[in-house]
Amino acid sequence: MAILKPFKAVRASRDKVGLFATRTYLSYSKKVLKDKLENNPYTFLQIINPEFEKNKKIQTKKNYNLIKEKYLEFLNDKIISKDKKSSFYIYQLTEKNVNYTGIIGATSSQEYLDGTIKKHEKTISKREKLFSKYLSSTGFNADPVLLTYKSNKEIEKIISTAQKERAEYEFTTSDKISHKLWVISSKEEIQNISKKFESIKSLYIADGHHRSASSARLNTSKNSNYFMSMLIDEEQLNVFSFNRVIKNTININEIDLINKLDEVFVVKKVRKIEFISDVKNEILLITKSNSYSLTPKKGTYNDDLLSILPTSILSNNILKPIFKMDDNSKEINYISGKTSNNEIFRIINESKNSLAFILKPTNFNDIKEISDNSLVLPPKSTYIEPKLRSGITMFELDKNEP
Repeated sequence: MAILKPFKAVRASRDKVGLFATRTYLSYSKKVLKDKLENNPYTFLQIINPEFEKNKKIQTKKNYNLIKEKYLEFLNDKIISKDKKSSFYIYQLTEKNVNYTGIIGATSSQEYLDGTIKKHEKTISKREKLFSKYLSSTGFNADPVLLTYKSNKEIEKIISTAQKERAEYEFTTSDKISHKLWVISSKEEIQNISKKFESIKSLYIADGHHRSASSARLNTSKNSNYFMSMLIDEEQLNVFSFNRVIKNTININEIDLINKLDEVFVVKKVRKIEFISDVKNEILLITKSNSYSLTPKKGTYNDDLLSILPTSILSNNILKPIFKMDDNSKEINYISGKTSNNEIFRIINESKNSLAFILKPTNFNDIKEISDNSLVLPPKSTYIEPKLRSGITMFELDKNEP
């Protein structure tokens, strides 16, 4: 049974939400971030960088107490305010005529711990502790975890009915993504939504493994039993790979590298950066001058759920044995599978002695099977869309127990 509760969101006013909501903080370059902080006094980024107004510098080490003070300042200035009624929020993003629509509500930390909310990706303990400290110190979260569920016609009908009303928010951002938000606050509709999710056996984390794990840490040490999530039909998800650009720290030349790879892969030089087989663990190697298709030879990997995946093949057959790198190596730059080939070439050519490995995305049914078997992929194995806007709704931990 999946528990989904309404909550009282802290939100920007209708006239300022387009200025307030942002992409995730880490997605901005320092140059763009500085420009936004200098020119937009209403952006959520001001809360995350509370000292910028004084010294015009982006803080790499965050002072959580100052973040909380800045958050309270935004509340006092009525740039943001807390809803008076507990509600669900239907959020829709539209990118290139593709709609992603889900329900934002409060999900149970205990259900994460007992496995009702299933994970598929390994988390890094240091990041969990850091974000737990952030949540505990600031008392709010602006980024919902993206959870997914098996298609449900009754939930789909509830969403489509709500969307017939005027949206509370309707704005488009400079990345050409349109955003709409509907507020569901009637008791009857809330009960109906909660009841429909009670019939769903499992929820799956699509994006936000560290946020979920950090919230679960608080659940064991503090009275914060819920975390904010957006729940979306699994049919709407887009799954991409995370490609890798690595530094050739061992200075192996291309001929010697290909000879080593030839021991465990069928290696073929290709003219275009494109996969040439139906084998799901085929990997592409991109150097400054050539491109190669790498198909693992039988007997060079175990035939189990995890070992056959391209992330495992790359790690176990290339990165560890040849380059002496693990998945957390600082010499690996993780690149979204949406990144163009031209951009990957640019990164390689501008980086000294670098190589790129292009992976096929993991099928979401395989991801579910991994989750159902209580297995986890290495970090940065999947890049899943939609990517939600920060600050559309905010969740106050101590004051928002549903």
